[in-house]
Amino acid sequence: MSDERGARLTRGGTQFAVWAPDATGLTLCLFDAQGEERQYPMAREGDVWRAAVRGVGAGQRYGFRAEGPWNPAQGFCFDPSKLLVDPWARAIDRPFVHDPRLGERGVDTAALVPKAVVEKPLPDVRKAPVHFRPGGLIYELNVRGFTMLHPDVPEAQRGTVAALAHPAVIAHLRKLHVSAIELMPIVAWIDERHLPPLGLRNAWGYNPVVPMPLDPRLCPGGMAELRATVARLHRAGIGVILDLVFNHSGESDRQGATLSMRGLGERCYYALAPDGSLINDAGTGNVLNAAAPDVRALKLASLRHFVRQAGVDGFRFDLATVLAREPGFNPQAPIFGEIAADPWLGDRLMIAEPWDVGPGGYQLGNFPDGWLEWNDRYRDDVRRFWRGDGSIGTLATRMAGSADIFGKPSRSVNFLAAHDGFTLADTVAYAAKHNEANGEGNRDGHDDNLSWNNGIEGPTDDPSVNARRQADLRALLATLFASTGAVMLTAGDEFGRTQHGNNNAYAQDNALSWVDWAGRDRALEDFTAALSAARAADPEVFALFPEPGRWLRPDGAEMTVSDWEAPEADGFVYEAPLPDGRLFRLSVDRTGRRVFVDIVRK
Repeated sequence: MSDERGARLTRGGTQFAVWAPDATGLTLCLFDAQGEERQYPMAREGDVWRAAVRGVGAGQRYGFRAEGPWNPAQGFCFDPSKLLVDPWARAIDRPFVHDPRLGERGVDTAALVPKAVVEKPLPDVRKAPVHFRPGGLIYELNVRGFTMLHPDVPEAQRGTVAALAHPAVIAHLRKLHVSAIELMPIVAWIDERHLPPLGLRNAWGYNPVVPMPLDPRLCPGGMAELRATVARLHRAGIGVILDLVFNHSGESDRQGATLSMRGLGERCYYALAPDGSLINDAGTGNVLNAAAPDVRALKLASLRHFVRQAGVDGFRFDLATVLAREPGFNPQAPIFGEIAADPWLGDRLMIAEPWDVGPGGYQLGNFPDGWLEWNDRYRDDVRRFWRGDGSIGTLATRMAGSADIFGKPSRSVNFLAAHDGFTLADTVAYAAKHNEANGEGNRDGHDDNLSWNNGIEGPTDDPSVNARRQADLRALLATLFASTGAVMLTAGDEFGRTQHGNNNAYAQDNALSWVDWAGRDRALEDFTAALSAARAADPEVFALFPEPGRWLRPDGAEMTVSDWEAPEADGFVYEAPLPDGRLFRLSVDRTGRRVFVDIVRK
């Protein structure tokens, strides 16, 4: 299916098209600078409604109104009082702001909803190889939180995509030998409806309305700003991965807002159960209908849009199991083949968060060959080992690429912490979550964090406790950088960022979640940078685990089955020759909190 939806400039005007199979009427609404609304009836061609308007060019603001049956219990939510954002919109004129009236039937929302903007696409970028090497370092960051407190970034630029191109930011990324940055969502989102009454707002962006418009708060310069930032990072040898949310939209459940797809045909755009209720495999109130070709075409067009217009290197998919639900997960789902066959997408880096909250949602290891996958088993097993209740055999399996899950070569994205959960520093300082600031009575967020506090909960002046925490952090980081597969750090974990025990800071758009550049632990930062430099010097060694080799006890004796299973076993040594004649030597010592990789000439 071609990218024919949305607003397309033609000679002398603009062609508008929107998919709405269940609608009985569609109206195109154009808005002038004063907000005056002009309406044009659209003509139906099959399941697509079209209107061609002469004299309309780039910069024109528009929306839709849809007519049809009202039976929410069966997925019919048509209400012509609701102005609807084009699902294929490439830009909007302002951010989404939650208002209870967005979910009230019969209340006109033209003054409340952003308008889509007709855009003239930039010329396609010159396609280049992906800026990411196998086994490289992915650096996950929140665009706003990463630079809001950065002392070298001009205040007016802080919190924006453009700030990522600042020389001081790039210098930090290069110091860490970052292979690619992974941007948490930058597509326009709306706050969950329970947040405004609490005086909170979404800080992460995992609640988009439609998949293409950049959020004006993060990217005020639009696609040109993203494109320039990507180009500058590429010149520094750093790739850019976008975190996209293709599992649900911010319209939420049936008590949520009508902003776009719900008003154009809820039962077409969203997955419904046989009784007409919204399926909630994302835990957010709705999931997009992965089985609908037109919905799938919208997702594919979004991916092409960001590659062609900005030159990004790849994508990370939030709750990626939803991409292939029919309703169960299908590892041969059409979208996988369509991505692989697409000339713009086939060579891009694809990363799955391989789970959702629906039945059979945990699908680690089951995504297509060539896709990378977030490996939460790695996170959990490494934490268990250094907490003291994990085995050396399990640790060795994870460090060697989790072949029990992925086979060889590994497709694992190894990580110790991510945006969701404790920061790395909090993992060794808090035995329990402390999410009171979120206004939900500390009920939100995961309870089982596999964390520990070394005897005192939270900050302390006790030098022995702080020394143990520092040793734990260094052991964890050394384990990560010695492991086979891609590795991921979340911004600030390299220098001890804390969220004071909050493991679900999605609603904390403030200093609690912003990266504290002034208070960073520079010694830990230098330690992390040295680990990354050693890994970057031999990237092929860490992309594929060196084999065959010898597993040894710390005393040099060959490991036996009983050694691997012995609860008192606290370490191992692995030696393997490399093709160039050097010797790879990996050693782990739990008692001494030490992990080493030596690559030496024999």
